[in-house]
Amino acid sequence: MTKRRKAVAAVTAGLATISLGLSFTSAAGAAPEATTLGNLKLIKTKTSLLGKHYWYQQTFKGLPVVDGYYAKHVTTSGVVEIADGRDAVPADLDVSAKVPAVTATTNANSVVSARAARSRIAGPGKDAVPAPTATQGGAQLAVIGGPNARLVWSVTSRSSEGVSRSLVDADSGSVVASKVISHNVDGRGSVFDPNPVVSEQNEQLTDQNDKNQDALFLAQKNVILRNLDGSGKLNGSYVNIAEAKGGLAQSKNNVFVYQRANNKFEQVMAYYQVNQAQEYIHQLGFTEVNNESQDFSINTFAGDNSFYDPSTDVITMGEGGVDDAEDAEVIWHEYGHAMQDDVVPGFGATLEAGSIGEGFGDYWAVTMSVPVSKGFELPCVMDWDATSYTSTEPHCLRRTDGTKTTDDMVGEVHDDGEIWSRALWDIHQALGRTKANKVILEATFFYDPDTSFAAAAQDTVQAARLLYGKAAAKQVTDAFTARKIL
Repeated sequence: MTKRRKAVAAVTAGLATISLGLSFTSAAGAAPEATTLGNLKLIKTKTSLLGKHYWYQQTFKGLPVVDGYYAKHVTTSGVVEIADGRDAVPADLDVSAKVPAVTATTNANSVVSARAARSRIAGPGKDAVPAPTATQGGAQLAVIGGPNARLVWSVTSRSSEGVSRSLVDADSGSVVASKVISHNVDGRGSVFDPNPVVSEQNEQLTDQNDKNQDALFLAQKNVILRNLDGSGKLNGSYVNIAEAKGGLAQSKNNVFVYQRANNKFEQVMAYYQVNQAQEYIHQLGFTEVNNESQDFSINTFAGDNSFYDPSTDVITMGEGGVDDAEDAEVIWHEYGHAMQDDVVPGFGATLEAGSIGEGFGDYWAVTMSVPVSKGFELPCVMDWDATSYTSTEPHCLRRTDGTKTTDDMVGEVHDDGEIWSRALWDIHQALGRTKANKVILEATFFYDPDTSFAAAAQDTVQAARLLYGKAAAKQVTDAFTARKIL
């Protein structure tokens, strides 16, 4: 059907659902073909200075018609303007799907991932980081109208390109159309990576009450901020800076370069480091480990602490001592809690489960530091943040290479977590970074919220056996046996 706009005389605003069934006659001599414009569902009403505006979604047998709309603009003087974007649909179109949603989603994501990979390779100014695999944001049945009318799955996917909508034939499973409906953009920023103590290999650095310093300026690194949503804020596929002391960072050209004394510097840190973590998780093959835009609240807690709140799914970064978000290892530790809570809802319900959470957070901070630390004091956790409350060198909140076993448990999750982090670090050393992290993340999917050290260790051994065989399982077992967990 031709889409049209027209002005008509004053009418009363429409009801929420309007029946607009029509019959069309084909060419002379041919049998008439019954078609319909279906119903209209009111989805939005807006008021402007000159009148009211009613927006309707075209539907067919209760399903949305792709790009089918109808708008009525009623001016204060009573004039009505209609914008008609409906498409005709055969009245007898079957709306029962032969292809399940999961198959349609897989097919759509394959197309989106391939396109994103091509654009990542060909695009100007792109670095060598592989594009994460596209992931599902939602799938629902819909109808395509017009001459090629059919039932489809409308699949929303996220990729390095942004948000895409793919239409998958509900009878054959073939992708009939796919396009980006909200583009991601790359921005630029300046960060510590992972922190000044490590990048400068200098244990003598101090915070000096958040003062700009030449040594710290030299520690800043210019980086690409990938997967931004183009809003001009630090929001993207995996990170949303939702709240911050001093207001949210904003840039019309997506350039977020600040010195560390500026509170917005920590916002850039959180965005960049979490995006790095999630891209790495995707490279490992996992598409459902906190695969969302994680909310952050930056420098809004006056104490020297940061925390993840599972009730609100928000990570809050404190500003006491060294601003916590100036140290990527603090960010990665807290993100570790969000990862585990996403995979296992309610995780950490007991002392041992909570200790596993703290130990994993420390381990995740250390393993994420591997590519950028040049081997400097790797097992030392939060080297920069710890300069505010430690006097000995190296400055460490905790370490992942300690000597504790279950004989040393004291009933405090951070202290007892050092037992677990040492076991994970030994697995890292034995299997290598990639294999170890695949094993550790895979095992997490089998945890219970109140899991014990022993049960979680057995899950990890089993994951190693299934992924890499008996020899790897033996190395993982040895790591837990050394901590007297198994």
